[in-house]
Amino acid sequence: MSDYTPRLKMKYNDEVLPALMKKFEYSSKMQVPVLQKITLNMGLGKAKEEPRRLEAAVNELTIITGQKAVITKAKQAISNFKLRAGDPVGAKVTLHGRTMWEFLDRLIAIALPRVRDFNGVPNRSFDGRGNYSMGIKEQIIFPEIDYDKIESVNGMDISITTSAATDEEAFELLTALGLPFRRKQV
Repeated sequence: MSDYTPRLKMKYNDEVLPALMKKFEYSSKMQVPVLQKITLNMGLGKAKEEPRRLEAAVNELTIITGQKAVITKAKQAISNFKLRAGDPVGAKVTLHGRTMWEFLDRLIAIALPRVRDFNGVPNRSFDGRGNYSMGIKEQIIFPEIDYDKIESVNGMDISITTSAATDEEAFELLTALGLPFRRKQV
C-alpha cells in the first residue's frame, strides 16, 4: 500500500511537470507549481436550530472525502442572524497528500460530469495568488452519497491551494490536470 501512487499524481509527474517546465522555462523542478491542499467547506445557516443537519453534513463530507470532517464555529456574534461566537455554522475538511490527489481525480472524472447542464467550472475564480475556488450546489453529484438517505440538499465550497505564484501558472496547472474550465466567449 505504501508504494501506491494516485493516478492523477502519476499524471502530474509524467506529463504535467515536464510540460509546465517547458512552457514557463523553469530551471528546476522545484519551481513548477504543485497542489498543496484542497479544502471543502459546507456552510449551514440553520446548524444551531437543527443539529441533525450539522451531523448529516459532517457525515456526508466524511463519506465524500474519506477523512473526518470538523465542525466550524462562528468567530464573532451577529445579532441580526441570532448568532453568538462559538455557535456551530458548518463543517469542513482539509485534504493533503494522497487523499487530496484521489479526491481531485474523483471530482474531475466522476462528480463534475454528473452536474446537470454542466459547461465547465468558472475560469475567473482565482484569487490573484494562484489559488482556485469554486462552489457546488448539490452534494449529490458525488456517487458516494446515497440520494435516498439525505435529509436536505446542501452546497459546498471547494478551494484548491497551489504553490503557483500567479493565476496564469495555476490555470495552466489545473487545466493540465484535467479540470474542465469554461470556454472563453469571443
